[in-house]
Amino acid sequence: MSATIDRKATLGGLAAILLWSSLALLTTLTGDLPPFLVLAISFACGGSVGLLHVLRQGKRGLQSMRAPLPALALSTAGLFGYHALYFFSLKHAPPVEANLLNYLWPLLIVLFSGLLPGVHLRSGNIVGAALGLCAAALLVTGGRGIHVDPAASSGYLAAIAAALVWAGYSVLNRRFAHVPSTAIVPACIGVAILGAFAHLVFEPSRTISTAQWLAMIAMGIGPVGAAFWLWDGGTKRGDIALLGGLSYLAPLLSTLLLVVSGRAQPHWIQAVAIALLLVGAWLSLRASRLPGDSASSR
Repeated sequence: MSATIDRKATLGGLAAILLWSSLALLTTLTGDLPPFLVLAISFACGGSVGLLHVLRQGKRGLQSMRAPLPALALSTAGLFGYHALYFFSLKHAPPVEANLLNYLWPLLIVLFSGLLPGVHLRSGNIVGAALGLCAAALLVTGGRGIHVDPAASSGYLAAIAAALVWAGYSVLNRRFAHVPSTAIVPACIGVAILGAFAHLVFEPSRTISTAQWLAMIAMGIGPVGAAFWLWDGGTKRGDIALLGGLSYLAPLLSTLLLVVSGRAQPHWIQAVAIALLLVGAWLSLRASRLPGDSASSR
């Protein structure tokens, strides 16, 4: 695996993080639809949009979707496994604690990336990601602390497992840097099929309103479609340690969008979280730009 960093891929990964910040708002617009139904439809939309884009390129585009079985299995398992575990955690544990444990994944990406050939972490990467976790904790808890319920242990474990799965997928994806990001399209379609099966087995059927359809289509185009395409390229060829630290922008911007849309109330805790995240992002960027033994050798 080459240690060369593609700055465009890094910017693509950052764009994916920005798109993910809209996921919470769009999810609220789906109302009370069952989670696996939302998962199946949004991934079906994302996979369909990606497939249409590939088909415009003709035979060359179709060939670019072909990926080695291990690469396809990793993408499908990572995308579906993360979402399935996350949804399970929200059903079996208090949402505040489940979300906080889930937001371990950016920090885990930074730590796991140090195991990759050619990647060397600086203290700024680790401290920056840790400050991001503190900012996420403030945003999720509102500064009110957390309550550990022993009866919700399965939900807590699922949230931790979700963080491990996403971090593991993001870092292991580096092994397939030679595989084009168009190969994420069949993975999205596979996730949609698995989500539809889970919905039929575990969830009641529901009538979907026009507004809910529009919200899921928007999810499929943005945070569940283009975002995974961009993240695929970012984790394969970008500065993965930097992307891990900057991933905490997602919960911050997500909270700000909810406040602006009137679905959450502004609070001074949010200003503290912004300050922590900005300092953490500065440390991560500084560590990435330092010459010599940087976060990712160049």
